Amino acid sequence: MLEDIEDGTAAATRLAGGVPLQSTLDAGVREVSWHRPQFLPGWEHSAPLPADLTQVGESRLALALCHRDGRIRQEALRQSVRYPGQLPLFVLRCADWVGPVREHARRLLCEALNVDSALDLAPLILRMGRRGRGAFGVDVLSQILRQASHGQLAVLFADPDRVVRRFAYRLAIEGRLRRPAELARAAAGDQDTVVQDLCATAALTALEDEDGYEGVLPPLLSARNPRVRSAGVTALRRAGRSKQAEPFLSDRSGGR
Repeated sequence: MLEDIEDGTAAATRLAGGVPLQSTLDAGVREVSWHRPQFLPGWEHSAPLPADLTQVGESRLALALCHRDGRIRQEALRQSVRYPGQLPLFVLRCADWVGPVREHARRLLCEALNVDSALDLAPLILRMGRRGRGAFGVDVLSQILRQASHGQLAVLFADPDRVVRRFAYRLAIEGRLRRPAELARAAAGDQDTVVQDLCATAALTALEDEDGYEGVLPPLLSARNPRVRSAGVTALRRAGRSKQAEPFLSDRSGGR
């Protein structure tokens, strides 16, 4: 945590000095600027913002968006529409504790977000969704990504954050963007139990004919996780192959 604070304060200092936003807007500056402002350097005094923000560059506007004064944050939002790179900061301000700032940021996010930018911002939006007033961003993200293709969502299936993967698979299942065999392989391959259950259940639900079992059974039955194998056993029984289920009922994960 101390390392994050040091990284964030250094980034805030660079922004105050006019360094381009894209080279300094990282997890550290977001963590410190929005959630631990007591650790920020005295940039508000050492590099004060002018009363008129119309001539302020992108990096200074980024700092204005995390200023302690809500009126300055509000004006920074108005000026930041000139810079597409400010979109991640709009996401953060959508959960602002000041109502007018929050509502303005939400309007801007709805206007600016498209499928490509939503894919990029999904981890941040979902992280903010765990905080108070963060549900709005998640709702907007869901609406936008319902328009995404299977290929576009695929990048989220491999995200290291299990919350992102859960979200992506729910959208894919809802939109019927993955075949039963693909869902079975995802259930067998993902380490998260929620994703395993989601995909295994969806794979079985989506089966429509006998031929489909041949794509679903092997990955489910060969899975190391007993929960996923149990779904495979259910599929065997549905297919009228109950006698084949017994060898797959033991837990083979122990000791490995």
